[in-house]
Amino acid sequence: MAADTRLRSLLFAPGNQPDVLAKLPRSGPDAVVIDLEDAVPADAKADARDHARRMGTLLVGQHPALGVYVRVNALPSEWFADDVTDACTSDLTGVVVPKLETSQQVGVVADALRSAGLGHFRVIAGIETALGVEAVRELLVPPVTACYFGAEDFVADMGGVRTESSTEVLYARSRVALAARLAGIVAIDQVVTMFGDDARFLADAAVGRSLGYRGKLCIHPAQVPLAHGAFAPSPEELARARRLLDAYEAAVARGVAAITFEGQMVDEPVARHARALLDTAG
Repeated sequence: MAADTRLRSLLFAPGNQPDVLAKLPRSGPDAVVIDLEDAVPADAKADARDHARRMGTLLVGQHPALGVYVRVNALPSEWFADDVTDACTSDLTGVVVPKLETSQQVGVVADALRSAGLGHFRVIAGIETALGVEAVRELLVPPVTACYFGAEDFVADMGGVRTESSTEVLYARSRVALAARLAGIVAIDQVVTMFGDDARFLADAAVGRSLGYRGKLCIHPAQVPLAHGAFAPSPEELARARRLLDAYEAAVARGVAAITFEGQMVDEPVARHARALLDTAG
């Protein structure tokens, strides 16, 4: 299965709140996630599955271009199997599997989906524990088509302290982005829990983009347009990339492999980055 290529925003909502689920498409996210995991208390899991099954089909029918996923509970929780069989319908895009830690678990996910007649599903892997980060290269294999880094769970697992600077997760965040690049899949960046702080979201997203992430986990509709802006090159960036390539390619045609452009040394790696930037703009 081909990897996901456009997941600038992945908007979550609790599976036990059907009125909120119905509003998910309004902010125009690239994909939505009906969450059966952390957002749903244990005594509401069964009802959340019923809502997920009904609302997932409704969202797909009303918004055929929208990616619709269900986040199941982690392996080996008591809820995982029923989440796959009772909450997921074949018309959905796929599942989000949190806290993956071993290649064996990836195999269990694949087997469970096939047994449920969902072998075509895309799988977004949650990398959010110390063991998951350490083993991430082994986890980003089919049927995984994208992944995300979960900073909150990672810091909790480490017994660390969450800070505004996020330096405590820089190594893990970078490792996940690197593994995703090597696997040829999209990496989706950590959540910003202060959903009323646009400046903080944009600053955090800028760091994520600089590390190679292609999108952001969103927990509020207002974060969706911020994510789309943060993970798209600005008109100024695109214009500069075009000027740079024009100058560089003209130099190459003259037999010159490195030039100075607007105070910057430009050779093939820099030109390759400019081409990639233009490619992201379609």
